[in-house]
Amino acid sequence: MRLIAVSPEAVDEALRVLATGGVVVHATETCYGLACDLRNPAAVARLFAIKRRPAGQPVSALFASLENAKRYVEWNDRAQGLASDNLPGPLTLILPLRKDAPPLFPTPSPNPNPSPNLGIRISSHPLAAELAARFGHPLSTTSANLHGEPSPYSATEIVRQFQGNDLQPDLILDSGELPPTPPSTIIDLSRTGSAQTRRQGGLSL
Repeated sequence: MRLIAVSPEAVDEALRVLATGGVVVHATETCYGLACDLRNPAAVARLFAIKRRPAGQPVSALFASLENAKRYVEWNDRAQGLASDNLPGPLTLILPLRKDAPPLFPTPSPNPNPSPNLGIRISSHPLAAELAARFGHPLSTTSANLHGEPSPYSATEIVRQFQGNDLQPDLILDSGELPPTPPSTIIDLSRTGSAQTRRQGGLSL
């Protein structure tokens, strides 16, 4: 696990790691997160193994824009209203996957019960937004902690959690200590005419 301070050269290196199936830690508007190429099943399996995340808990997808996200999910008026008011920002919207969506792996493959839905994020943090825009494809977005451990707000905490583990993130982009911030609010819009709050984060709707 390498740790480097954020710089233009560090972002270039992170993009190279992502392109070769690696897992990168970066700052978001909530806490530090783990990113991998969601089109790459081996990268997704590695992320789940590093985080020790149960295989049945899908990760959300980080997009650079709503236009990119709409290629993957069935959009609706309720999603448009919430997105217009709150994105980019700490909001995750769960929507049905389009039948013609490009292949994605929000859970390790093969999965006998793949989710028909996808959580989408568009980050307001400049580093997360730059990674998503320059990578050009959906990235995973999930907190950079071991499953069951607290969300991390510093590189020091991430190193502490993963110390001694055989599997670790490949690269940490160190943005310094982040202010403790609640996670994103998750709104499930996967059922027609229904909106259910799956997790109440810092954003009140």
